[in-house]
Amino acid sequence: MAAAAECDVVMAATEPELLDDEEAKSPTPLTPHPSVTLLEAECFKEQGNAYYAKKDYNEAYNYYTKAIDMCPKNASYYGNRAATLMMLGRFREALGDAQQSVRLDDSFVRGHLREGKCHLSLGNAMAACRSFQRALELDHKNTQAQQENANAVMEYEKIAESDFEKRDFRKVVFCMDRALEFAPACHRFKILKAECLAMLGRYPEAQSVASDILRMDSTNADALYVRGLCLYYEDCIEKAVQFFVQALRMAPDHEKACVACRNAKALKAKKEDGNKAFKEGNYKLAYELYTEALGIDPNNIKTNAKLYCNRGTVNSKLRKLDDAIEDCTNAVKLDDTYIKAYLRRAQCYMDTEQYEEAVRDYEKVYQTEKTKEHKQLLKNAQLELKKSKRKDYYKILGVDKNASEDEIKKAYRKRALMHHPDRHSGASAEVQKEEEKKFKEVGEAFTILSDPKKKTRYDSGQDLDEEGMSMGDFDANNIFKAFFGGPGGFSFEASGPGNFFFQFG
Repeated sequence: MAAAAECDVVMAATEPELLDDEEAKSPTPLTPHPSVTLLEAECFKEQGNAYYAKKDYNEAYNYYTKAIDMCPKNASYYGNRAATLMMLGRFREALGDAQQSVRLDDSFVRGHLREGKCHLSLGNAMAACRSFQRALELDHKNTQAQQENANAVMEYEKIAESDFEKRDFRKVVFCMDRALEFAPACHRFKILKAECLAMLGRYPEAQSVASDILRMDSTNADALYVRGLCLYYEDCIEKAVQFFVQALRMAPDHEKACVACRNAKALKAKKEDGNKAFKEGNYKLAYELYTEALGIDPNNIKTNAKLYCNRGTVNSKLRKLDDAIEDCTNAVKLDDTYIKAYLRRAQCYMDTEQYEEAVRDYEKVYQTEKTKEHKQLLKNAQLELKKSKRKDYYKILGVDKNASEDEIKKAYRKRALMHHPDRHSGASAEVQKEEEKKFKEVGEAFTILSDPKKKTRYDSGQDLDEEGMSMGDFDANNIFKAFFGGPGGFSFEASGPGNFFFQFG
């Protein structure tokens, strides 16, 4: 949209309107005035013309007003003052003067043209067409372009109305920008554009348009509604309610403000109740309240992002980690700058050992906020990712990472006997090969986890091949013999179908 359309004080044209000297020489019949009064009025008009030619429209306005005061039945004086007001961007006042000029003289062509231009500038294209049509009936010159402009505005307005119903807000903004090029003083078009900007998340632009209107008319309920809408969508709900209430005070039947106010109050109450339940440790109730809040207004993106993140936190407390991850994902879909949601999801990824995803989230966070805390979280995730790519000796033995020395020994005894090759000597070659592999892994796991130094290095993610800890020369049978002891050998003997017992020689 042209820059001029962003505020109410705009110029009606790049070139000043032509004044009505010819009409002034042949005024409509006047109520009898002393000749000196008419001469004085003409003198004021001429002075007004001189200031108008210098583009000093304020002084021109003052002198045309003096001329009207002296001779209030002269159509051309109103016409000239209308032209001046148009150049000052005061289209509503200009419309009044233009209408008065044609009431005094219906054959006043320029009066009808100015009335049409004012109607068009104020966004009333239908009334503009009627004025231009009357001017055309009186004079066939110079009205075609004005009619085309009015028709274009009506077409843009029609398309915008349809697109708003389809929620194609970008197209509505485009149509309003085009319409405002012809109707720069139309508050209705500006409000519709501002509302759509708010729906698109372009809050500063929407606020700017609404604020411009409120500076001209502090009681404009539509502008108050848009200001409230921007605050509402920016999660400043309490301030938003104040603007909605003010809008309803100005226009009690304002349907959009009424709905928005009701939603804002309900959203605020549900969110606060959910927060209270969470703080009290009533996670089930908190989950229900956050879910109810999410159903109030799907258009409130920022608040809903916070609600999803809050519900994700509840799910993490309930150890429903997959649900927590899903909630946090929904939060960042709504607001991809929401650091708290990335941090919450990353922690859930860590808890479910999805380390690559956790690293991605922590990288996103650290790129946005380069704090020491975020750097450490990223390093921890990277370390866990590195560790996850190695054999998990804890899983191989089936023990917890905090298992004691006795628990590790007990686990090794069980797994070593379970996978010893002799126990599977009668199985197929494929099964024997798989069990031999598992037997070796069990031995490796025990070798590492039963040695405090090796275990420390393994837990910290360091390479085990350093400092003579290579597993290249590892022999699982030697570990087995050393663990079970005894001077002789050992064997598995069948005691029945599928049953074995271990025997030392």
